[in-house]
Amino acid sequence: MIRALIFDFDGLILDTETALIDAYGDVHESHGLAFDRPLFTRSVGHADYAFDPWKGFGTGADRDLLETERKAFNIRRNEAQPILPGVVELISEARAAGLKVGLASNSGHPHVEGHLGRLGLMGSFDFIACRGDVPSPKPEPDLYRHVLNHFGIRPREAIAFEDSHTGTLAAKRAGVWVVAVPNVSTGHHDFTHVDLKVASLADCRLKDLVSRFGA
Repeated sequence: MIRALIFDFDGLILDTETALIDAYGDVHESHGLAFDRPLFTRSVGHADYAFDPWKGFGTGADRDLLETERKAFNIRRNEAQPILPGVVELISEARAAGLKVGLASNSGHPHVEGHLGRLGLMGSFDFIACRGDVPSPKPEPDLYRHVLNHFGIRPREAIAFEDSHTGTLAAKRAGVWVVAVPNVSTGHHDFTHVDLKVASLADCRLKDLVSRFGA
């Protein structure tokens, strides 16, 4: 029996991942430098991806200033992002059906809750777990286990929705059902381990998910 839905945030509810990549591109363009978009795209969805985003600016670059520029571009791009298709509808269906609705994010509470408040979604979630609430971020299962423990449910009583390899792997390791919803920045990720892959949450109906995973 399905008793809860658990959502990722970045890239699933709001496409902050593409906005982040675009913001790095904005800084490169403003300084007249080439931008290796595929390199930056490969970093999306990873908790600890080791690469230098400012390498092209040379060793003498003021990295603090570059990061300040990036944040300014990033804020503007994030605020222009709409809630991704199907999110509101699926959450509404779950709440109407009496299911718990959780959120598990590798980002911090200020980032996640700031956007949820701005988008009018803060009251849509029964519990929000963020990086810092548990010992290890995704791809470890800690965040999902934290939500499951809070709800007092077993792994197979929950469905997770993730857009990245890292997130889906965390959910899989926690033992929950996993639905992958790749975005334009994560479509190249490996999703061979998930239980279902869809193009958009707009393609998901609660009754179909419960029928598929709740038997």
